[in-house]
Amino acid sequence: MAQSSVRGEAPAAGDTTSTAPEASGAAEPAGGRSGAGRSPRRRRVLRWSATVLAVVILGTAGAGYLYYEHLNDNIKSDELYIGDAKERAAAAPANAEGQTPLNILLIGSDARNTEANQKLGGARETFGGPPLADVQMLLHVSADRSNMSVISMPRDTLLQIPKCTDPDDGTVYQASQGRMMTNESLSRGGPGCTVATWEKLTDIRIDHFMMIDFAGVVSMADAIGGVPVCVDANVYSHTSSGHGSGLRLEKGTTYIKGEQALQWLRTRYGFEDGSDLGRAKAQHMYMNSMVRELRANAKLSSPNKLRKLAEAATRAITVDDGLDSIKKMYDLAGELQKVPTDRITMTTMPNRYVGERVEPTKDAERLFRLVREDIALDGKDTGKKPAPSPSPTVTDPAADPADLAVQVHNGTGTDTLAPARGRATDVTGLLTAKGFAKAVTDPSAATAEPATEVSYPSADLRGDALAVARALGIPESAVRRSTEVSGVTVVVGADWRENAAYKVPEESDEVPESADLMNASDTGQCMHVDPSFTWTEEPDGS
Repeated sequence: MAQSSVRGEAPAAGDTTSTAPEASGAAEPAGGRSGAGRSPRRRRVLRWSATVLAVVILGTAGAGYLYYEHLNDNIKSDELYIGDAKERAAAAPANAEGQTPLNILLIGSDARNTEANQKLGGARETFGGPPLADVQMLLHVSADRSNMSVISMPRDTLLQIPKCTDPDDGTVYQASQGRMMTNESLSRGGPGCTVATWEKLTDIRIDHFMMIDFAGVVSMADAIGGVPVCVDANVYSHTSSGHGSGLRLEKGTTYIKGEQALQWLRTRYGFEDGSDLGRAKAQHMYMNSMVRELRANAKLSSPNKLRKLAEAATRAITVDDGLDSIKKMYDLAGELQKVPTDRITMTTMPNRYVGERVEPTKDAERLFRLVREDIALDGKDTGKKPAPSPSPTVTDPAADPADLAVQVHNGTGTDTLAPARGRATDVTGLLTAKGFAKAVTDPSAATAEPATEVSYPSADLRGDALAVARALGIPESAVRRSTEVSGVTVVVGADWRENAAYKVPEESDEVPESADLMNASDTGQCMHVDPSFTWTEEPDGS
């Protein structure tokens, strides 16, 4: 069947078409108010790898200022952060050259808000329902622009969603009492709540977000001219109960575009173990291929090709106010283009199953720390990055030690050792000797925590927490914001069971194996197909 086109427009001459069957039907890009105003609350984005958004900017950059005002009017925008201002993650410090890293959250959902999106996404029972951020990826560009990392979070990750306020109607969504699936964050006021959720989990300040809808993916995939993907066996994503993306590909490499690209990005049944982890891997492969296509495909030097890509991209995406013009996107593209393809690393947040859901592991925190400290995930940094100037991100000064309330908890237990008796009292004594007269020992039962940490509940107490950490010789990397504490809290971990002075442990800068790294320059990537979803050619004449 012929490749479907967007707005009834035939594919440009010379476009590479898919070698596998595709679903038919054209789709209009989703509408919405222009960048001059706020998009409606029912803004929706697609359940696919939002990773495509970051690399699309690379392609549109070449379009320069074509139809400048027209393209500006295409862009829809929304507020970046709608959580509690006191809970924002601290801005990343500059390196020795005054450069700062760049963090962009890429979002997608499975909501169906228009006939075109519902037709592409199916599931009529969810038409017009609340949006769900079913794909979330954090793109981190290093301060020196030498490398880029992308971290995917499975949609069914369980975590606490913070308080968010809808910027359109003022509705306040209180912080979840228990853990919820992370994809529910988008329905609690918009993409700014998904940003707030990521900042709460990772303590990484997010600078921008981008999101896209179903029809937008189809239009952009067509404008690019196709992206090569690989499967190690014939695959058909379809179950007997009617679930699946409908993707049908032959073994080997196929250029996909339009609805077939959307199917690839949505496929869960058929890849790997049939979970969201396999889907995230397929999305990483698609993004890697798109990066290579955008950078190496000579067809994108065609003004007509660039014009189509610029039109498709600006109609498809919703961004924060910091990216709501062609000039701002052009500037961002210039930064992204500095990163070599072989220094782009894809990862999945380390996790473990909790029933049918997942939760972050300790390895996830190590991965987030590497990003916070701007350490390349590919291990190719030439040396340890220069230490930043002391706490330049603290806007709230520390209180006088005599007036600063601190609670000290004993967490020195391990799997094999009982908690060291009296350690919270010992450390409380160290603080009072240094002038922290209001330091007290937590009377609750001792716990088992592997590392010593200083926690604080809101951004206005960060300066206080850093002052406590410095007094005890605890590094800034061990100072974390946490809503599990009501004030500045020192947890004495198993790494400080004895001795008066804290010894800073050696922290590994190796990426945990559970992060499942993938490099964008690897052209040998191929998805493993679940044997239950393979198919064979019908005999001739059947």
